[in-house]
Amino acid sequence: MESLYDVQQLLKQFGIFVYVGKRIYDIELMQIELKNLYEGRLIDRDTYLNGWRILKREHHIEESREGEQ
Repeated sequence: MESLYDVQQLLKQFGIFVYVGKRIYDIELMQIELKNLYEGRLIDRDTYLNGWRILKREHHIEESREGEQ
């Protein structure tokens, strides 16, 4: 996994479709869902950490965009 799209595709494999309407909220909900998959032992630790890293990066990008406005 290398992008937010890849994390979305992972979640989609488990029937999880995230669309709240604001990108930063989507990312936060994806973080929750990813954690739930890991705690439920549906994904391994490496997949979880890689997804978490991507989501944190994207969240930081969105925060900086909102700060500019």
